[in-house]
Amino acid sequence: MARTNPITFFQQVRQEVSKVTWPGRNEVLISTAMVIVLVILASLFFLLADQVISWFVSLLLSIR
Repeated sequence: MARTNPITFFQQVRQEVSKVTWPGRNEVLISTAMVIVLVILASLFFLLADQVISWFVSLLLSIR
């Protein structure tokens, strides 16, 4: 593969970046809120699952 000139490379990068459709402010805010809500829900789910498994294991270990 041929090596490209650094100036040519940066010109090509600039052309490609100009083709990108950047999200608007509203879309970024909605996506961020969705991520935060889903992280909270996943955290609560794993907290509940951990508590149930912990209770079950302690129940099994207490049986003699």
